[in-house]
Amino acid sequence: KRNEQKEKGIAYIFMATKRGVTKKTKLSEFENIRRNGLVSIKLESKDELIWAKLTSGEDDILLVSHEGKSIRFAEGEVRHTGRDTMGVRGIMLKPEDSVVSMDVIDTLAKKGEFLTVMEKGIGKKTEVAGFPKQRRGGQGVKVAEIKPKTGKVVVSQLVPPDCEEVILTSNKGQVVKLPIKSVPKLSRATSGVILMRFTDKSDTIAAATCLTK
Repeated sequence: KRNEQKEKGIAYIFMATKRGVTKKTKLSEFENIRRNGLVSIKLESKDELIWAKLTSGEDDILLVSHEGKSIRFAEGEVRHTGRDTMGVRGIMLKPEDSVVSMDVIDTLAKKGEFLTVMEKGIGKKTEVAGFPKQRRGGQGVKVAEIKPKTGKVVVSQLVPPDCEEVILTSNKGQVVKLPIKSVPKLSRATSGVILMRFTDKSDTIAAATCLTK
């Protein structure tokens, strides 16, 4: 596996927390994991590590928040540090906001699409090229227009190149399956369209899963 990772140019593990902190550590520092595990990051008392993905050192990072903010920056802006260290700010969040997704934008993904789904079943696709590259640590730009009728962002993720369908699941167990082609491609600063109608009006979106070939 290590040889495969080298061939693919994988060199780092990039991490992001619920409060928007990011960190990059060399993959080689995780080669000998003890039975009781290893420390990967030091966290503030109210923060949580939510994402950890492999990067090449030359990719972009895209963070999206619950309140509909997004920021895309070069991973090179985050200096690699040892495992037992704290990270640096990836996105500046309001106290009530939190990060809902972290994606790695490699060469292939730069030409791809990004799926965003909000609490009340509203969603859309946006071209990755529509997310401007910024400096790490800022407030970012809108990933979607958040309104009372849309709810806040629940799902935001890259659409796999071979994705054919998407499954939406609600908090009360309702499920729908849609062709990914039926989800409209819209700009960042728009709300989207209805992807799921709820039987119970108090229900909300819990998750979305892209199905590949």
